[in-house]
Amino acid sequence: MSLDDATFDLMRPRDWQGGVIFASPHSGRCYPDWFLAESRLDSQNLRSSEDAFVDRLIAPAVDHGAVVLTARVPRCVVDLNRGPDEMDPLVVAGAVPRVMSPRIMAGLGVIPRVVSQGRAIHDRPIPLAEADQRIARLWHPYHEALSALIDEAIARFGGAILIDMHSMPRDALAHLPRPRPDFVLGDRNGVSAAPRIAAAAAEAVASEGFRLRRNSPFAGAYIVAAYGKPTRNVHVLQLEMDRSLYMDEQKIEPRADFDVFAQRFARIVARLARLRPDSGESAIAAE
Repeated sequence: MSLDDATFDLMRPRDWQGGVIFASPHSGRCYPDWFLAESRLDSQNLRSSEDAFVDRLIAPAVDHGAVVLTARVPRCVVDLNRGPDEMDPLVVAGAVPRVMSPRIMAGLGVIPRVVSQGRAIHDRPIPLAEADQRIARLWHPYHEALSALIDEAIARFGGAILIDMHSMPRDALAHLPRPRPDFVLGDRNGVSAAPRIAAAAAEAVASEGFRLRRNSPFAGAYIVAAYGKPTRNVHVLQLEMDRSLYMDEQKIEPRADFDVFAQRFARIVARLARLRPDSGESAIAAE
C-alpha cells in the first residue's frame, strides 16, 4: 500500500442504509521515501502525530450499513483536517496565510511544522511550489471524495451524518480535572450538527461506560467547520478518543487488550451507524 496507488481507502457497505459516513483523516501511515529523506525525524517520531489504528477501529461500521473513508496520507505530510490556505510561513517559504491562526502558530498548519511534543519535522522551510503540489496531489483527492459522499447521501437519503474520528494523546488531557474524559465529542458548540444527533452520539459513547466531555478541549477543526451544515441537513461530529485506552503511545503498538477495547468501541460504532439525518422523533433508526 502506497501513495502511488491512492491517497485514501473507501469502503462501502453492500447496502448503504442511511447516509452515515465514518472518516479518519489522521490515521494515514504511508510515508513516501522522498518525505522520509527530507525529514530530520525518524519514522517512529513521525508516527507520533498519527491517529494510529483508528482506521481499524472504525472499519466495523461497514458491517452496519455505513461508509468508511480513511486516509493513507500521514498527517505530518499533509494535514487533511486543515484548510488548504492554512500555510505556516515558518515551514513553507513565501507562504502568506490569510489568517495567522493559533493552529498555524503552533506549527500545525496544512503542512505541519512539528509533530507531537513540538519536534520539528524539517531542517529548513520547503518551497511554496512543493507545498502546493502536496495539497493538489494529497489533500484535494480526499476532500473531493468526502464531498462526493456527502452529496450522494443528500441525494439518496435527504441528508448526511459524518463522524470525523480522531485520537488524542493522553497528555493532551493533563490539564483537565480528574476524572478525565475517555472521549471528547465536538460539534463546534452546537453549530455543526443538530442537537438531537449530537445527543444521540453522546448517548452511544456513554452506553459503553466511557466518560465523555463535550467541545472541550476539542470542539472540531476544519472538517467539522467546513462540512457541518445542519440547515442543509448535513451534520458533522468530531469524536476524539484517548489513545492510551487501546495503544502503547511510546511504541505505537496496540495494547495487549486492544481487541477488548475494539469490541466495546464496535458497539458504539454500530449505534452511530444507525443514526439518521431525517428530522423524525428519534435520531436513531429502529433496529
